[in-house]
Amino acid sequence: MPFDGLDAIDLALPGARVRFTTRAGGVSKGAYGSLNLGTWTADEPAAVAENRRRAAAGAPLAFGRQVHGTRVLRADGPTGDGAIEDADGVATAASGVGVIVLTADCLAVALAAPGAVAMVHAGWRGLADGVLEEGVRAVRELSGDPAAAIHAAIGPGAGACCYEVGDEVAARFPPWARGPGRTIDLKAVAAARLRDAGVAGVVDVGRCTMCEPDVLFSHRASGGLTGRQGGLAWRS
Repeated sequence: MPFDGLDAIDLALPGARVRFTTRAGGVSKGAYGSLNLGTWTADEPAAVAENRRRAAAGAPLAFGRQVHGTRVLRADGPTGDGAIEDADGVATAASGVGVIVLTADCLAVALAAPGAVAMVHAGWRGLADGVLEEGVRAVRELSGDPAAAIHAAIGPGAGACCYEVGDEVAARFPPWARGPGRTIDLKAVAAARLRDAGVAGVVDVGRCTMCEPDVLFSHRASGGLTGRQGGLAWRS
């Protein structure tokens, strides 16, 4: 899979290429500047389409409409117009098809095993309800090997330094996940749940969206009007 010169976080997992985009390298303006990939924002549709083409280096993409649930689609090809389903993750065994989720403080988590890849959108609700475990199940299912070694990469998201929550949300997570003040460490929770699901290796890119609102889209840091970066994965 060829990658262009975007200012993105590119890495390799066994059997997969992974990309986490930043704000840079697109054509959107204003609050959405410049590489907004969010189809369901108020940005110009033509700008978003061009940004998605750049982010994916022209490759076709499979994706869902994110609803903070736990459904992970099993895709055998790219998503067509009018065929968008509610889902917070996409897995595929198809070569040449990228899977993508969108974030602006939640986590994008890539999963890869020989023969299959997935990208999962994980905010606090999805983490608490098991979206990562469903992503692991999808990759194992599509790989054809229930004992397949799966590796994961956790993209930029709101960190324990910044992600404050109320008591009701904090109660959904173990005490060790609580950071300074009223914060929750979503990345630590994600890593723990991935390992508990049998993932062999977990990499965290170590970037907080709320600390870097000029570099990464952040819903909280922007007051709500912002674009979306993407987590993308392809079989290699």
